Amino acid sequence: MVRYDDAGGAAATTPTQLLESLSSFMRRCLFRVLAVGPIPHHFAFIMDGNRRYAKKLNVEEGAGHKEGFSSLISVLKYCYELGVKYVTIYAFSIDNFQRKPAEVQNLMDLLLEKINELLKEQSIVNLYGIRVYFIGNLKFLSEPVRVAAEEVMMATARNSKVVLLVCLAYTSADEIVHAVQESCKNKSDESLAVNANQVSNGVINGAEKVEKIYSLMVPSIEESCKEKASRVCNGAIERVKGTEDINGATVCTDGVSCDYKSEAQALRAGRIGNGVTEGFEEKQGNNPIINLVDVEKHMYMAVAPDPDILMRSSGETRLSNFLLWQTSNCLLDSPAALWPEIGLWHLVWTVLNFQRNHSFLEKKKKQL
Repeated sequence: MVRYDDAGGAAATTPTQLLESLSSFMRRCLFRVLAVGPIPHHFAFIMDGNRRYAKKLNVEEGAGHKEGFSSLISVLKYCYELGVKYVTIYAFSIDNFQRKPAEVQNLMDLLLEKINELLKEQSIVNLYGIRVYFIGNLKFLSEPVRVAAEEVMMATARNSKVVLLVCLAYTSADEIVHAVQESCKNKSDESLAVNANQVSNGVINGAEKVEKIYSLMVPSIEESCKEKASRVCNGAIERVKGTEDINGATVCTDGVSCDYKSEAQALRAGRIGNGVTEGFEEKQGNNPIINLVDVEKHMYMAVAPDPDILMRSSGETRLSNFLLWQTSNCLLDSPAALWPEIGLWHLVWTVLNFQRNHSFLEKKKKQL
């Protein structure tokens, strides 16, 4: 078989190229058939079994992780061709830092190498228009890895065909704690801003209320004090002769004084103080409440919808602290193959299971 290059000259087609073309054609036909049913919008993977794969082949652990990366590239290509918009992978857990230091360092070196490969012009992210997010508590990463991750996120920010979320230094528990802390901080800042804007109005309103109360109470206080002074001086109901009003105070001839203005002023001062307090109490009655939406918008995974499918390779059914918040209504699949052995047919079979259970999953989501 002969093909022609861009210059019009004949170029021989190798058997490998012919096989790849045939494989690509058959894959497109298969995906067209799958597209008749619902296609998952978001596919999540726990890439388990790289070390066991290395032991199985009696090679070093690093070789198993490299083969796992090759499987990841193939899976990304299949998801792109199938029309999956979001792909999330569990690359490195916070708990993995408890492994042997040498193993952790080797994994960090491999991560740095593969992240830098994503920046190359002919990398898969540029060929397929993939936007990359690194999800997790990135402060746990070494500085070179963290800087490289930030560069990739910036370099792919304009891509929009597929979104790849790489969970690094991630656990679901850490994500939930982070979201709650950020929600509390955000609500606290909002509450402080509102109080700062309204506290002056609250003080003024409190003072106005006190003035009104004072104007109503002073006459009665005056009468009460005058009556009290009269009773003290001679025990009679009528005012005693000889009492005088001096500077607003009722003074008895015995030297007994009833300074009703002083009492009223003290009462007024107390009321003003209480007025300010009451202003704050009114504000405290509207304590900010953290809702579900507040927590969810501060999740690391807030940039993507909840997964439709979560696949964990190697036959394990544990979620291992991965996407616990987001996977309450998604299909869980656990093929027995180790991650480097995951291929096209594992993906196809999982999609078929998803289509078979789609109506049930959608019904469960609507019940929330």
